[in-house]
Amino acid sequence: MAFIGILVGVVGVVLGAIAFTRMSRLQRSYGLLHAAEGRETIVDVMGRTIDEFHDLRDEVARVDATLSATRRDLAMALRHVSVVRYDAFGDMGGRFSFSAALLDDAGDGLVITSIHARSETRTYLKGLSGGDSDISLSPEEQQAVRIARGIDS
Repeated sequence: MAFIGILVGVVGVVLGAIAFTRMSRLQRSYGLLHAAEGRETIVDVMGRTIDEFHDLRDEVARVDATLSATRRDLAMALRHVSVVRYDAFGDMGGRFSFSAALLDDAGDGLVITSIHARSETRTYLKGLSGGDSDISLSPEEQQAVRIARGIDS
């Protein structure tokens, strides 16, 4: 009977030691969740990080909307430009006449042509829609439009 009592006592001590070890681990893990000496807990840090993440996500959405608006505006900007210089008359030298095409991404814009002669210079302006004009374009004006659209080099 004494042997059984000692055996039960040893088993009880071993189980107590195991329980004590597990309890120590749980207390260390639980200690991370509580503030110690004015420090933030991991719960506080995670909460703040989640709030900052939501703020960042909202800011990214605002930047994306601004970028989309900027892309739409840029597509309508007259940013495709070309100039073709030429001699309008055979007796003139120096290629003082020119045709300049200014287009947006859709091919809308204008062609400015300046014809230089000995006694005068004339300037013409023709509107473009989709790369075409209601008024017929000269070969030099057509070339300027093709270059501006990237069709001809």
